[in-house]
Amino acid sequence: MSGHSKWSTIKHKKGAADAKRGQLFTKLSRAIMVAAKDGGTDPATNMSLANAIDKARSYSMPKDNIDRAIAKGAGEGSDGTTFETVVYEGYGPEGVAVIVEALTDNRNRTAADVRHLFSKHGGNLGATGAVAWQFERRGVVLVSAEGVDEDELFLAVADAGADNVERDGSVFQVSSAPEQLLTVREAVDTAGFAIESAELSMVPKVTVAIGDESTAKKVVRLVEGLEENDDVQDVYANFDIHESLLEVVTAYPGG
Repeated sequence: MSGHSKWSTIKHKKGAADAKRGQLFTKLSRAIMVAAKDGGTDPATNMSLANAIDKARSYSMPKDNIDRAIAKGAGEGSDGTTFETVVYEGYGPEGVAVIVEALTDNRNRTAADVRHLFSKHGGNLGATGAVAWQFERRGVVLVSAEGVDEDELFLAVADAGADNVERDGSVFQVSSAPEQLLTVREAVDTAGFAIESAELSMVPKVTVAIGDESTAKKVVRLVEGLEENDDVQDVYANFDIHESLLEVVTAYPGG
């Protein structure tokens, strides 16, 4: 898994300081709106909404923005636009499996955009179910490993529902069943550990090792290109790029 969770950390830090913060907040708002519309406006009884709010907060999204998104989901001030969840599956360079989750008001536009991005970056869009079997939905909290004792971290999260703590480069990946994510995150925070990110994720069961810089750049450009699409909410891939190489290929734009 080395490099996979590190990518999540890089992505989170990049997003938190991104010049395109407006685009990021639009995506986060859209997820909150859909969750509130589908399951109600109370995060105590709507786990999807609670997770969407928690993710928005992790990117320092203002409370007013969150409240407005919830209100729109409830139909207040809505412009009538209806978003639906669409999932795409495909392959990147070296057969890397990729899952793309989108919220769109136009399936045809989004499908065409996603297909173009796969083709542009050396991949290809697959059929539904092509790669999903290689992943499982998990709650994942990434904790900075600096000065952290693994046993202490595990003791802090075990009673909250975490079932695995694994060192991955400069972070610990704390995994749980999806419904335990918020409880685990709270336990980590209460114990005083530094949280890099906390969100639902599609965690790969198997990974594809990428060892050369050229291929690593192609894989990262594909994932970045998909993530920059306005309709795309999340991108999951099963690449295994060593942390040091990943930092090299994400250090400068365009590669």
